[in-house]
Amino acid sequence: MEQTANTGHPRRWAILAVLVVSLLVVVLDNTVLNVALRTLADPVHGLGTTQSELEWAINSYTLVFAGLLFSFGVLGDRFGRKRFLLVGLALFGLASLLSAYAQNPGQLIGARALMGIGGAAIMPVTLSIISNVFDPRERGKAIGVWSGAVGLAIAIGPILGGALLEHFWWGSVFLINVPVVIVGLVAVALLVPESRNPRPGRIDMLGVLMSVVGLVGLTYGIIKGGENGFGNTEVLLTGGGGLVVLAAFVWYESRIAFPSLDVRLFKIPRFSAPIAAIGLTFFASMGVFFFSSFYLQLVRDYSPLQTGLLFLPFAVAQLIFAPRSHAMVQRFGGKAVTATGLSLVTLSLIGFVFVDAQTAVWFLLFVFFVQGVGMANIMAPATESIMSALPREKAGVGSAVSNTIRQVASALGIAILGSILAAVYRGQIEPTTTALPGPAREVANESISGAYGVAAQAGPAGGNLISAANDAFMTAMHWAAGSGAVILGFGILAALIWMPGRRAGAEHVQPVEVEAGELATAG
Repeated sequence: MEQTANTGHPRRWAILAVLVVSLLVVVLDNTVLNVALRTLADPVHGLGTTQSELEWAINSYTLVFAGLLFSFGVLGDRFGRKRFLLVGLALFGLASLLSAYAQNPGQLIGARALMGIGGAAIMPVTLSIISNVFDPRERGKAIGVWSGAVGLAIAIGPILGGALLEHFWWGSVFLINVPVVIVGLVAVALLVPESRNPRPGRIDMLGVLMSVVGLVGLTYGIIKGGENGFGNTEVLLTGGGGLVVLAAFVWYESRIAFPSLDVRLFKIPRFSAPIAAIGLTFFASMGVFFFSSFYLQLVRDYSPLQTGLLFLPFAVAQLIFAPRSHAMVQRFGGKAVTATGLSLVTLSLIGFVFVDAQTAVWFLLFVFFVQGVGMANIMAPATESIMSALPREKAGVGSAVSNTIRQVASALGIAILGSILAAVYRGQIEPTTTALPGPAREVANESISGAYGVAAQAGPAGGNLISAANDAFMTAMHWAAGSGAVILGFGILAALIWMPGRRAGAEHVQPVEVEAGELATAG
């Protein structure tokens, strides 16, 4: 029985629905473009983009998005979260329109970067607003719905993209955002209340600048490392420089009176352990989506729509289990639920180690379902733990840190697991390509898609090359999946050691909020 009145906003569930729709368009755009890459490369039906231009069409969004997430979360806390949400939605809709009607690859890359700015303004404030309009007793359920929307958007992005490309031109994957944004703008203006930090103190401009420069440098280095190898001079300078700036940022933030991020919060296990769990989960999972898309469309010869539909069990698992994860935490504790979720994601990666070119479809569906169940039982309890470690007025900090870690970890997962994939593939395919002419050998050794392109022009001999490329890719995929599983093992240990158990998870969050508030306002 409730002993105190519910302090949540009267229209909190309608507000949550609006925030989920706003979030969907942002997260969808992280995955929907993947199925359109082949079409964009077509000089007749697309823009005739090169491989490098295709990579930057994706990475320009990720780079800007990750680099600005933290800063925009902090600024939203100060100047108004509703205001930032409205500006972000408008900018995202405009950039989507520009992307849809881009006339050349350069315009598309620029428009995608603009979309990243809009997305960075939207995502952190959605979680901040949830923390402000919901009573702490309902916050877990609301964050479960929010987390389920993230997972759902990741999974339905390829499905939606594939369906649109079956009937419309490539620009439709961007144009679909515009009417959703318009509806979102009206709903936010009518329903969402304005909120901000009542005691923001001075703006930490140097800290904000350092966080942007450090994150952009690190993310750029990660992306370029995935393309050119991590020993590349440009990668070492940008990625290493980004790490140096971020280290200086942490040092600086620990010594000023009004930091944009109080790094002392990381001493609180309820804050730092779930951030690590989220980062490692997205590191492994986005790497899986990366190499499984190649596997499904090339090795198995599925269409973009068929490939997207195979991800559907992941979405179903998110819809079923994410809203229920809060109840699981109340019953078993955040430590047990998060560790179990990490174990399930690890199990799904181990499943990919046993996948081959003839694996039954039901097994693939099962593996994606297990991965979805695991993520559903990580995202919600971990995010709730992060947000409950902070007072409401500092909600933007927790949201921004969580989302920034997710984006950077996703880029790192694709880059590192993609590099493992490329290195093993190259070692496996080289004995077969030694007889090819120099340029063709180089293309075939670079990737399985390159080998397919060379095989298409090799006549009868192309069949042997495709067979060798498939075998090489399967071995490489097994190594990448196994590496991801090993890395997730460290996440399981971190959750078991530092996440709060059942007793801590069942207690009211106020003691942690007070501690976090004291830390945040100390000095």
